[in-house]
Amino acid sequence: MSIIGWIVLGLIAGWIASQIVDNGGKGPLLDMILGIVGALVGGWIFSALGAVPVTGFNLWSLFVAVVGAVVVLVIYHAIAGRRVM
Repeated sequence: MSIIGWIVLGLIAGWIASQIVDNGGKGPLLDMILGIVGALVGGWIFSALGAVPVTGFNLWSLFVAVVGAVVVLVIYHAIAGRRVM
């Protein structure tokens, strides 16, 4: 998949994950980064479970990326939520 494909998939997956976890997007750049990292994390999780990881620009890859992005976002909130200001 090309870099543009990763960016588009990451933007969509990050936005969907933000809607699921936060009920609102984090902004295009953070959504894109979250989605790309989520695709990597989701691919690793699905590979560890014996399922097919990200395979290209399709619905399965979007699902894997969203699952990974939700995991990343939940971990982020668990860590960032404990900070004392």
